[in-house]
Amino acid sequence: MERGQCGQEASWAGGGIVSPLYPWRYGEPVSRLSRWSEGVYPTLALRLLEETGIDPEYRQKGLLYLNVEDDEQALAWARQMGKPLERVEAEVVQQKEPAALASGGSALWMPTLGSIRNPRLGQALRARLAAMPSVTLVEQCQVTGFLQRQGKVVGVATGSGELHAERIVVCGGAWAAQLLEGLGVQLPVRPVKGQMIAYQTPPGLVQRVVLKDGRYVIPRNDGLLLVGSTLEEAGFDKTTDQDALASLRQSAENIIPALARYPVAYHWAGLRPGSPDGIPFIGALPEFPNVFVNAGHYRNGLVLAPASTHLLVDQLLDREPLIDPAPYLPVALRRG
Repeated sequence: MERGQCGQEASWAGGGIVSPLYPWRYGEPVSRLSRWSEGVYPTLALRLLEETGIDPEYRQKGLLYLNVEDDEQALAWARQMGKPLERVEAEVVQQKEPAALASGGSALWMPTLGSIRNPRLGQALRARLAAMPSVTLVEQCQVTGFLQRQGKVVGVATGSGELHAERIVVCGGAWAAQLLEGLGVQLPVRPVKGQMIAYQTPPGLVQRVVLKDGRYVIPRNDGLLLVGSTLEEAGFDKTTDQDALASLRQSAENIIPALARYPVAYHWAGLRPGSPDGIPFIGALPEFPNVFVNAGHYRNGLVLAPASTHLLVDQLLDREPLIDPAPYLPVALRRG
């Protein structure tokens, strides 16, 4: 059940880097999901291309970190995790990305990092689901509440009538908390706006993801170059503004000076599902054991999606869980 079209909110609006921006700065619950998911994307992208004809454009060309202040912490994390992360000099940065501005400060190189064209990924996943006879996608249909009988949730009410189900999964992103308010459940998930821009450049101007001072440049195969992103507490407002545009342009040109010669082709905003420490909620509600949640991934929804989905399915099917589900269970929620 989708009030709009599947994959058109944060899944569409993000950048598609298949890693947390600075993975060493996250706690173990996020890292655990991330490590498993990163290994899934190459095969998933190939499988979706084969099954749907839509190419999610998975690119594993590495990431350059410029001006990293906590590089010792990053390198220690990489040694512990067995990640190929190394400190490099300006000459190496120029060799990898001639258009990048290799200014002073420490640079790090992670050759295994990948990115994916998330709007295409969403299209491919939607097409694959639509072709499965056991799946029914109901779009342009908003859920307005939950149906309860004798204290048990038995379905949902929508603008097109009632739908009954034995089990329900709430995966409404930034809107998940609003949905669950109807059950008296307080889910600490809030919308956090992120604005991004994109340039249309000649293919090959930038080959790799480049990250500097919290902002990033992500290349696509056709020369589209994404730059992001802002972090704004603005409720459910998705409007764009000139201040953010100017700030993103400045960041882009500080990373790739040649972008000053190109106009901004696109400017948009999306809403991330912010959560405490960025740790998603995955599992059944204590008060309603047939209602499950998979929400609150904050900036890492795409990064964590394969693992968090697998973990939820393990719980739905009573299988041995992929990883320990305890850090993600919504056990601390209380009825209002």
